[in-house]
Amino acid sequence: MARCDQGYLCRVCDQEVEKLSESELYLRFVIGEIDPETLHLSPECHLHCNPILAQFIDDERFKNRPIAPEGFRLEDLDETYATERRNLVTRGYRRLLEIQANRKAFLQVHDYPLEELRGRWS
Repeated sequence: MARCDQGYLCRVCDQEVEKLSESELYLRFVIGEIDPETLHLSPECHLHCNPILAQFIDDERFKNRPIAPEGFRLEDLDETYATERRNLVTRGYRRLLEIQANRKAFLQVHDYPLEELRGRWS
């Protein structure tokens, strides 16, 4: 099946990333870690297939949080960094849910990032 018919495949499990709220790639884009000009060239991954990033999502709608490897778990990290990272990634995840629920309000991919990060790439 053509990539445009199938969608993006996860680089870890090789299964389709079906929903925006499952996308590690778009979460990283929303929180300002991926340049919009390289978004289409970047590999996709399920959030659950990246436990190091997923552990920072603090939202009851994110089910079955995977366990990060030892040395990279929240309790292993600097407390200030972990708190700031949890706040940013959780806000990014909630933004993905917002976009997914109201696609018509987000016609341009440049509108996806968190408000304070939208001007970062201009």
